[in-house]
Amino acid sequence: MTHMLLLYCFMFLLPTESCRTLCQVANKSKEKMSAGPHGVCDGVCVDNSHCSQPCPPDTQGNTGFLCRQKKWHKITETCRTLNAFNIFETNSYSVRPFGGNTVIKEYARKSETITDMLMQKCPEDLSCVLRNIRQSPRLPGNIAVIVQLLHNISTVLSTGVDEVKMQSYSIMANHILNSKSISNWTFIPERNSSCVLLHSVNSFARKLSINKYPIDISDVFIHTMGTTISQDNAGKNFTFSMRINDTGSEITGRVLIGRDELQKVPAPSRAISIAFPTLGAILEASLLENVTVNGLVLSVILPKELKRISLIFEKISKSEERKTQCVGWHSLESRWDQQACQIIQENSQQAVCKCRPNRLFTSFSILMAPHILESPILTHITYIGLGISICSLVLCLVIEVLVWGQVTKTEISYLRHVCIANIAATLLMADVWFVVASFLSGPVTHHNGCVAATFFVHFFYLSVFFWMLAKALLILYGIMIVFHTLPKSVLVAALFSVGYGCPLLIAAITVAATEPSKGYLRPEACWLNWDMTKALLAFVVPALAIVVVNLITVTLVIVKTQRATIGSSMFQEVRAIVRISKNIAILTPLLGLTWGFGIATVIDDSNLAFHIIFSLLNAFQGFFILVFGTILDPKIREALKSRVTSAKWSSRLSENLSTDFSRHPTKAPS
Repeated sequence: MTHMLLLYCFMFLLPTESCRTLCQVANKSKEKMSAGPHGVCDGVCVDNSHCSQPCPPDTQGNTGFLCRQKKWHKITETCRTLNAFNIFETNSYSVRPFGGNTVIKEYARKSETITDMLMQKCPEDLSCVLRNIRQSPRLPGNIAVIVQLLHNISTVLSTGVDEVKMQSYSIMANHILNSKSISNWTFIPERNSSCVLLHSVNSFARKLSINKYPIDISDVFIHTMGTTISQDNAGKNFTFSMRINDTGSEITGRVLIGRDELQKVPAPSRAISIAFPTLGAILEASLLENVTVNGLVLSVILPKELKRISLIFEKISKSEERKTQCVGWHSLESRWDQQACQIIQENSQQAVCKCRPNRLFTSFSILMAPHILESPILTHITYIGLGISICSLVLCLVIEVLVWGQVTKTEISYLRHVCIANIAATLLMADVWFVVASFLSGPVTHHNGCVAATFFVHFFYLSVFFWMLAKALLILYGIMIVFHTLPKSVLVAALFSVGYGCPLLIAAITVAATEPSKGYLRPEACWLNWDMTKALLAFVVPALAIVVVNLITVTLVIVKTQRATIGSSMFQEVRAIVRISKNIAILTPLLGLTWGFGIATVIDDSNLAFHIIFSLLNAFQGFFILVFGTILDPKIREALKSRVTSAKWSSRLSENLSTDFSRHPTKAPS
């Protein structure tokens, strides 16, 4: 009996069914599975400890458990019913696995795999395993066996894949892609099994030959379409409508090949597309990734000359709160990659993606973007603050105009008010364009408008920072007392070059470098892209650098102020502390130091408190500038008081003249 078992082990050697496994199964059967009951681990459950239990009778493999929080949790399972003895249809393979006077024919002297046997038994249509595969339970071990089989078939068959073979291949894949099997993929020890399946199906389809007529092979959970394309075509599209779960609801997906792209095809070629409604969820479950696929997974096999296609995905979850990311499956790194696609249009029902297929990227889908911290409190703070800020900045500019002649009599005060006025003007324009961009967000039908709004938001916010930098440099000059060494015209030219020239250069280079490849905008808003091109760095790096320079400036001002108090009385020290606090209060909003709180929101993005503080400080920045930069300035208050007094005096004089004229209407003026 032992010799017979060993003989069968060598006879049916295969990747997923090793000799050792089969022999162990035979021994377990002989021992009547004397281990503990299925699904129950013996011994005390200690956190992070493992145990293994045999599978139920009539199955092979075992189940692995991990102890977490004093309870056993199943983490792996290799239970299977399929093997080299029973995967083939009855009467197609006459060898019996155990007992009897079995006649070993030509297979006795060589090791075989299921794939080798399949190629011998039904090489024309691969159909001799279909019935038993379709009748097999979708256990994790069975799924792993079928994945390995599909992988081996796609490797062995280098040519000669016709519609009949593709039909059989799809039936096998369809069985393990069933929505009822999704949870079982999580227990397969080889976590990359779903990646292997996707690669195998794409590899097999790449060898599919298409003759005169289009191919349309439709199963419930995999749908393959193929046709020939040439320069004479006006355009090609594949449209899929597939069930995503057991409720019968369907979603659609379309692959569009434009006429201009077809002109690049030198000769009639194949175009094949495959749709998977459940593979996205299987990839998520088996890889344990924190991403959610929100549409069909669409694979495309196209001529290498085609560089760009359009994909239209109907959303599974039609929530408007979560934005969409167009992605391609990176075949080498086994992950979704946003660099393969960009979103062109989006609404609550569907998303339109422009993708670049190649050997690395064959499969595409849409992801539900990670949940962005959204709170009604933040929304209200932002828009209320912006409204108050815009009104405050308008009032600030009006006051500057009214008192300009009285507060800019010296060179230092003139340059200071030039900075304040331009900080207010650029922040006002930035806030206005921010509001405009919020209405255009989601470059669905307003892509060009969104690009323009993003450019101006980027430019004006950078201008705010660079004018704050200019003011900081003026303060440093004031501390160092070097104003008299430079002419006023040179200083003004330098200030405007820094305040507007540098931001314009940065903003123009950013849009010129990223927009041709559609990497300027982020998918969910009219703002600089981060995931594809890191265009956001063109704002973050200059802004943070300026914040650091301005922080140094504030430090120098505090040190300079404090030195004057050394050896002073208690009363003088208190006055110095008040003066230092006042300087900090005035300089902080004017030099943009409140933006430094943005670093805290990056470090801990989920902390609502950081977001509220950041929103409060920056949404109301225009109000802070009005208060600390204008109203608290004693010279401005004095100028306003003088102007109001002058206006009252002029009004009173006019009233007196009018009264006098009414009393003596016939009196001629002297």
